[in-house]
Amino acid sequence: MNISRQPSLFEDMRLSFREAIDISLASLSAYGDRYSRWCIAYSGGKDSSATVSFVQWAIKTGQVKAPETLTVLYADTRQELPPLSATAMRLLEGLRGEGVDARVVLPTLNDRFYVYMFGRGVPPPSNRFRWCTSQLKIEPMEAALKAMRETDGEKFLQITGVRLGESAVRDARIALSCSKDSGECGQGWFQSRPSEHVADTLAPIVHWRLCFVWDWLYFANDERYMRSIVKMEQPGHGYDYLADIAAVYGDDEARTGCIGCNLASRDTALENLVQTPEWAHLQPLMEIKPLFAELKKPKWRHRKSAPGILKDGSYAKNGQRMGPLTMDGRAYGLERVLDIQHRAQVDLINAEEETRIREQWAQGLFPDGWTGDEIHADVPIDRITAIDGELIVQPLLLRGDE
Repeated sequence: MNISRQPSLFEDMRLSFREAIDISLASLSAYGDRYSRWCIAYSGGKDSSATVSFVQWAIKTGQVKAPETLTVLYADTRQELPPLSATAMRLLEGLRGEGVDARVVLPTLNDRFYVYMFGRGVPPPSNRFRWCTSQLKIEPMEAALKAMRETDGEKFLQITGVRLGESAVRDARIALSCSKDSGECGQGWFQSRPSEHVADTLAPIVHWRLCFVWDWLYFANDERYMRSIVKMEQPGHGYDYLADIAAVYGDDEARTGCIGCNLASRDTALENLVQTPEWAHLQPLMEIKPLFAELKKPKWRHRKSAPGILKDGSYAKNGQRMGPLTMDGRAYGLERVLDIQHRAQVDLINAEEETRIREQWAQGLFPDGWTGDEIHADVPIDRITAIDGELIVQPLLLRGDE
């Protein structure tokens, strides 16, 4: 059955791509003039790639006054899908050739994904224990931004690729903050912060529809497209390889995350990617997500045998909780990942990181509050619960030796 789309009453009021570009240019000019230094937070995804290339295009074509310095900070989690990572590195190299200060921001060695997991023994992240995002991306980026502020002593303009339509939660946040600094909706989401903050924030493509993002990445590197479709007498952005990003998202516009992301039910982007001839060799990466599920099982983890005592003298809730990976679990996980990366021809754990993992094994390192002497989580034990300050023991009804 064919279902025709009924036009909206406001269909003729939808922004054209040219209008969206003009608004973004006006936004950059209006707010950018207030700052001598700009910094773009770059993740390598479609929106941030569009933002970086758009800002540099606007400067190169003279439509926006260049700041004294433009810095691009790429947050490299070392967990990005290979096509996104390769395209990001290529764009950074191109920007450096144009005089842009383009840097790669990495987590500290001990905080990197597999070092933290296999070296320290922290179990794979989950929606209830989401340690990865802040540790791999947010904290390193905040440290880099703070260092920039301390070096020059003045607040700068931080430019992001935040865009309406990415998620309902993000749209709600934008709606709540759109009145800041007397800004108008659709004029670029601008947030002015107190002077002690490192930067004020501008999202110049906040109003772009998804199709505009794809048009910019795919076609706006071509001067003929800019003239005939966008109606602008300007050259294209010139980064034709940005079209490679589409290979990751695919026809169903899959949201991307880290390789084998344990916070999503399916690794849709990777599933799409390995179906293409160019990236079929990445098929072994499909084993990462099942590996994380395996490592969450009790057989690879320690457990508290009784509730611990908190600083206030009370017993901890969920005192018999499962905790870190056992040494056997870490060794198993490391061996599997090294095998997967060899077969997939990618770099998940480099030599420096593997060395650091094995050093932490030799040190007997465990997360705070754990020693490694705790029982394995698959050992049957009586259930002990703290109720009103007293420990209540619920014996097992059936033991393995009975």
